[in-house]
Amino acid sequence: MPYFALAAAILAVGFEQIVQSRFGATGIVAFLLLTIGVKAKSPAIGGVGAVLLLLLMS
Repeated sequence: MPYFALAAAILAVGFEQIVQSRFGATGIVAFLLLTIGVKAKSPAIGGVGAVLLLLLMS
């Protein structure tokens, strides 16, 4: 179980770095909103983060 948590944390940090390098500060804010929305089980906050990421990607 600790290995799974460590691997998940490493993947999350790596993904954050990729988002920041490609999309800048707005990408990090969008990713944080999406993550917070999922962890808090708030579809509104997660939806805002997802829409921002999609807008940045298009």
